[in-house]
Amino acid sequence: EEQLVESGGGLVQPGGSLRLSCVASGFHFGAYAMSWARQAPGKGLEWVSSILHGRGPGTDYTDSVKGRFTVSRDDFKNTLYLQMNSLKLEDTAVYYCTRGWKTTGPTRGQGTQVTVSS
Repeated sequence: EEQLVESGGGLVQPGGSLRLSCVASGFHFGAYAMSWARQAPGKGLEWVSSILHGRGPGTDYTDSVKGRFTVSRDDFKNTLYLQMNSLKLEDTAVYYCTRGWKTTGPTRGQGTQVTVSS
């Protein structure tokens, strides 16, 4: 069974940092591009960032997080990461790990809540 389990969310002040993790199982993690998506209160799913598979993987980010978020992966640990710095109020959302390039689903985890508040 394919499974994605996110963790690392929490409450942080504006300007703070968080590191999200997503552990994958049930499929060959290293053979797939992976993405992060988020859903803010009352809004639809939004693609955030993607990372290709293979050596020297490429990455991409939605404009609102460029320069602040960094996506990475450890194929030995079947784990995807999202380092989030300089967090803003508008980054508040449930963050999901998804399988694929620039995707918001359908394969995704249960999500982890990120709340940016003073």
